[in-house]
Amino acid sequence: MTQRSEENTSRTEAENSAENYDTIADAAATADQPMPYAELGLKEDEYLEIKNLLGRRPTNAELAMYSVMWSEHCSYKSSKKHLRKFGQHTTDEMREHLLVGMGENAGVVDIGDGYAVTFKVESHNHPSFVEPYQGAATGVGGIVRDIMSMGARPVAVMDQLRFGDVEHSDTARVVHGVVSGVGGYGNCLGLPNIGGETEFDASYQGNPLVNALCIGVLKHEDIHLANASGAGNHVILFGARTGGDGIGGASILASETFTDGMPTKRPSVQVGDPFMEKVLIECCLELFHSGVVEGIQDLGAAGISCATSELASNGDGGMHVDLETVLLRDPTLTAGEILMSESQERMMCVVTPENLEAFKQIVEKWDVEYSVIGEVTGTGRLTIDHNGHRIVDVDPKTVAHEGPEYDRPYARPAWQDELNANTTADLPLPLSAEEIERDLLKMVTSPNQAAKNWVTDQYDRYVQGNTALAQPDDAGVIRVVPETGRGVALSTDANGRFTKLDPFTGAQQALAESYRNVCTVGAKPLAVTDCLNFGSPEDPDAMWQLVQAIEGLAEACEEMKVPVTGGNVSLYNSSGTEKGRPDSSINPTPVVGVLGVMDDVTRANPSGWKEEGLAVLLLGKTESELDGSAWAWEVHQHLGGQPPRVDLQAEMALGRVLQALSNSEEGSLLKAAHDLSTGGLAQTLVDSCLRYGVGASIDLSSVARTDNLQTAEVLFSESGARCIVAVPEGLVPAVEAAANAEEVPFYRLGTTGGDLLTIVGADRFDPESETEVEGDLITLDLETLQEATQATLPKHF
Repeated sequence: MTQRSEENTSRTEAENSAENYDTIADAAATADQPMPYAELGLKEDEYLEIKNLLGRRPTNAELAMYSVMWSEHCSYKSSKKHLRKFGQHTTDEMREHLLVGMGENAGVVDIGDGYAVTFKVESHNHPSFVEPYQGAATGVGGIVRDIMSMGARPVAVMDQLRFGDVEHSDTARVVHGVVSGVGGYGNCLGLPNIGGETEFDASYQGNPLVNALCIGVLKHEDIHLANASGAGNHVILFGARTGGDGIGGASILASETFTDGMPTKRPSVQVGDPFMEKVLIECCLELFHSGVVEGIQDLGAAGISCATSELASNGDGGMHVDLETVLLRDPTLTAGEILMSESQERMMCVVTPENLEAFKQIVEKWDVEYSVIGEVTGTGRLTIDHNGHRIVDVDPKTVAHEGPEYDRPYARPAWQDELNANTTADLPLPLSAEEIERDLLKMVTSPNQAAKNWVTDQYDRYVQGNTALAQPDDAGVIRVVPETGRGVALSTDANGRFTKLDPFTGAQQALAESYRNVCTVGAKPLAVTDCLNFGSPEDPDAMWQLVQAIEGLAEACEEMKVPVTGGNVSLYNSSGTEKGRPDSSINPTPVVGVLGVMDDVTRANPSGWKEEGLAVLLLGKTESELDGSAWAWEVHQHLGGQPPRVDLQAEMALGRVLQALSNSEEGSLLKAAHDLSTGGLAQTLVDSCLRYGVGASIDLSSVARTDNLQTAEVLFSESGARCIVAVPEGLVPAVEAAANAEEVPFYRLGTTGGDLLTIVGADRFDPESETEVEGDLITLDLETLQEATQATLPKHF
């Protein structure tokens, strides 16, 4: 549809005359007029700073703009001081493949042959608690538009989900809404969902985490950035119409803690239309390929306030907008509401007068509505009129990029030492086969550790036909160059328990696991995106956790030579509880996504074995590291001690072994590969057998003897830098040689085959006979195990 000014007039004349405009002139003449800044989430000192910047009080519309753009969600005012550490730890060597880094809608990474990928993860946590389906759906839609705005075609999505106690009466409401929203929106877009995690923990009861990732593909010359330059160029809003949904979402929902009085303040959550977004994707791609767009920005958090101020701030001039030209779904919206609306499926672009007709032809072809709402100016100011009334006149940089920056106080929590002193040393280790089998089954059949196909079966993982690997494999793998088979691998990981025990180490563990997963499928890690989910920045405990995690992640990225390309910070994930307590906020959860590149995705290694008679090998050293483990949590409800030690050099050495074995001249030498992480070797063996229904005979005695461990420690320890691989017998020497070359410990565990998983434990001392006895035999029937891992959720689900 074309712009139809007569029949699409935003408001009737009667409605226009009824609005009580607060103009720039009014603001200058009534400097002392009280303004509702607190209701919009601004602190008193922030309001005074706005008055100082303007030299007067703000108008109602300006106050609305500053409130959303200076919110925690949009301005990162509590975290940006510390986020600079990522740039400080990024070396020239790390920038080798980086085409666009932090500060844009998404990072862009060169993958060779003129192709690039752009990827990013963001949160939609608070809206997903208030309205789970739409909160999650619009979270997917928003991250997809971020990828579109870089000039890329979105090709896949992933999600990281954290919910409250599985037994809580409200958890099912949130889970079913979120999973349906993620699946419904992504499936309608035709984007495969290739990976993620779903976990339950009481700490997330009132603050579920819904982190969505999208990846897109583009040629180097297709990169588009968000800026408005060239005086006289048109500013155009296109896509869905602007409605009243999501007004104030960024400033309130994502930038404050939920308290008892919060429901009366909660604004409406955005409403998504994936079919509109699907059309918008194709329309944008044609606009990009036709070269008619100078700059582009998606409309997400803060809506028109964000898009206009960021485009103008990033440009070399200014911008003027006539707000009455915005096409509305609801003609009763005031000027401030139009600015604040977070209606979905909207884009804003800059088009030269010479290209306006070509732009019109393309959007009309796709039946996408648009309106020319303003133009780029040379004034350096952002001015906005509504029906001839000047309601905004600001320096756009003060709105978009020069907001408050806080140096929040932070300190190691008073309860941290007691938590770390409470180790697993006093927990009873299972010794006999019966005890070990009991603990193993309790762990692998728990809702957190069991199969997640009740979630992933709601997602289309193979639409478009380019998915090489997807859940439940270690990493998702997508072909992006059909002619050559070149593709990328993606993994997103987080461990809130480890991070609560030690935020610095926990963040590094998340990077290490994601890096390891990418290597396990055979890819070379190139870059990182992150989503940092933490409690209130006004709580020194939560702020300390955030600072420690950023420092740990930044240092680890530098050591592993993978740059952070961008991401998201989600704060205020707390529920109004008393500060200074161990349960005052969520388990700190830094989600880390690692992107790797593969020359040929047909070589990607699955996480389980399909054949009998393969040798099962363990790579990496096992320590007695049970603190924070799934065994401690699921079997004993214990959280305390120190997380496993991080050895980044060992992780990189293991990665080189896996890449060498996966990329030999003969193809991948590995028939299967699976990392060891949450749940340790026990979980990995169960996963690998159940992946294709082929059992294995495993003997742990060599590992236990070499590393001086008991059977339970070998099975349940969560030491990093480890994986198992399955190879034909004749290739065992090649694997051993590759491991020896990188000084990676190597163990023969057993052989695949049959319909049982049998595990021979370590020899142990029998106190009754006072003699050494042979290791006990643990026997698990795969069919029974499969059924047990499927029946994990309570009846109220």
